[in-house]
Amino acid sequence: MRIQKRQFALLGIALASATLVYSSISTANAEQTAQPKKTDPMLIVKGAKAWKENCGRCHNFRSPKELTDEEWDVSVSHMRVRANLSKEDADAVKAFLKASN
Repeated sequence: MRIQKRQFALLGIALASATLVYSSISTANAEQTAQPKKTDPMLIVKGAKAWKENCGRCHNFRSPKELTDEEWDVSVSHMRVRANLSKEDADAVKAFLKASN
């Protein structure tokens, strides 16, 4: 009977320790995701230039607020193929549109 009580106590301690570790990891992850990433200002400038040189040939400038950041991701990915943009130019255009959003 004593062995079962000791095993039960050790199991309780192990579960409590695992819970504490998990909650501290969850809190750390929540704090990291709560802070938005800062975009390099020069990337935004490069994106404005890339938009003017590539996108502006066919498109009138729409308000970046018309689409969400996720919708801009999809739109720019689609247009990257059609406009034959490099990945760097497409990323810069996304940064420009999202910064203006």
